[in-house]
Amino acid sequence: MERYDSIIIGGGLGGLTAGAKLAKEGKRVLLIESADEVGGCARTFTREGLTIEASLHEIDGLDEGDFKRRIFSDLGVFGEVEFVAVPEFYRFIGARSDFIVPFSAGEANKAFKSVFPKEGKAIDAFFSRLAGIRRDIKKLYRGNSGWKDTLLLPLYPFVYPDLTAGVRLTVGGFLDKITKNEELKLALAANVQYYGDDPYALSLLYFALAQGSFYAGGGHFIKGGSQKLSDKLALIIRANGGSVLTNHKATNVLMEKGSAAGVRYEDKVNKRAFEAYGATVIANAAVPTVVNEILPPGAAPPGFSRTINKLKPSCSLLTVHVGFKKPPTTLGSRAYTTFVYDKINKLTEVGSFQHGGFDRRPFAFVDYGSIDSGLSPGKMTMGAVTTVDYLSDWEGLAEGEYRIKKEGAAQTLIKRLGAIAPGLAGEVGFYEVSTPRTILRYTGNPHGSVHGFAQTPEQSGMKRVQIKAPVERLYFASAWSFPGGGFTGAVMGGYLAALEALKDIG
Repeated sequence: MERYDSIIIGGGLGGLTAGAKLAKEGKRVLLIESADEVGGCARTFTREGLTIEASLHEIDGLDEGDFKRRIFSDLGVFGEVEFVAVPEFYRFIGARSDFIVPFSAGEANKAFKSVFPKEGKAIDAFFSRLAGIRRDIKKLYRGNSGWKDTLLLPLYPFVYPDLTAGVRLTVGGFLDKITKNEELKLALAANVQYYGDDPYALSLLYFALAQGSFYAGGGHFIKGGSQKLSDKLALIIRANGGSVLTNHKATNVLMEKGSAAGVRYEDKVNKRAFEAYGATVIANAAVPTVVNEILPPGAAPPGFSRTINKLKPSCSLLTVHVGFKKPPTTLGSRAYTTFVYDKINKLTEVGSFQHGGFDRRPFAFVDYGSIDSGLSPGKMTMGAVTTVDYLSDWEGLAEGEYRIKKEGAAQTLIKRLGAIAPGLAGEVGFYEVSTPRTILRYTGNPHGSVHGFAQTPEQSGMKRVQIKAPVERLYFASAWSFPGGGFTGAVMGGYLAALEALKDIG
């Protein structure tokens, strides 16, 4: 009988970070991953000799105040994985403006005021709120011992004024309070797809923490692609005596006296089943999947199961991975990341336009060739065109219909690259499309969700599904649990899950 200190279901960044921390602390770890490589969304793949980044545009922060910096230092990631600084936050192309937003909060403040000279008060209020929420979080958090005054937070608006506002407001609601200038609102919230789909549903708290991290520490790309980070974390597990199994799928959590006690899993290649037992189980998988499919019936409290099944999932994404025959910078592309809102006049239109045709949706263009990305050196210049999408728009299509719709989406979005630089669309030499169906197939996330449960005010912060599950010795570490999605959320969630598991392991 195999026995471990911790068994981890899933080899995405959350599971890998948890496993690396536990293994480094001398605990015996088994990580089980269904795919043929670890990483989840933090992966690269190869097509026609080109290295393609599956999801990463940039990691926020890595400044001295960023929790991820402590995590990567603890695990020995720095020096082994190279983080390339991105030169600017983003270029915004709206219906009436086109300008660059720097990373530094002070410089970004000046940039917005140069384009919107009559909106100085609103712009100051925006950056003040972001900084205040980050400051209040630091006051509220007590390191590994957890959060203080959380339950009484609504009663202390004078102690945590910015955080209290962040908990209650959406991004759209906040921007409506500080300005009536619609172009400014769109520019301030241009990268909303990093966190969700509709600024009037997105929690200001979640947005402000992530956005504030970008403005404090900038953005970074992992040289060679995000697979480098995933592989490094897997190596830490193995180097410290742990096991990482790919092409193995967890099918059931084994229970003993009401506590998680192990995992039943199968070898997908040889069709053999195994059981492993452990002091703790960490689920780096979608919480609805764990509750409805992997846990035995009745293992989770009925109220918890009902709540999970009522929570709203986030949107998905459609991405056209592109190889250019000429570097976009030689054609007039002016930034690493560009957000195009040229068809939208009001912030209230963003949510509905995300459901519209690809000829109208706001989209992001990432030019990996504008930095030393390490992707396909000496070959084509790699880029990506990304827009919010939904699995419901792709379900029920026959294979032929699916291919036709993918091709139509790709051609429409490639044509729109002309807004970024004249002639850019004509230099596309390769492209591959990833749809919500692709994300569902490779990650198993219900609805093809890339952010887990939607980061609404009702589902963010301490209201989110917590790391410690309501089943003894079971922990959640994914986009679906605290603190949420994205590379930052996954790394932090995995590390915090490991710290909690260590208490049970002893």
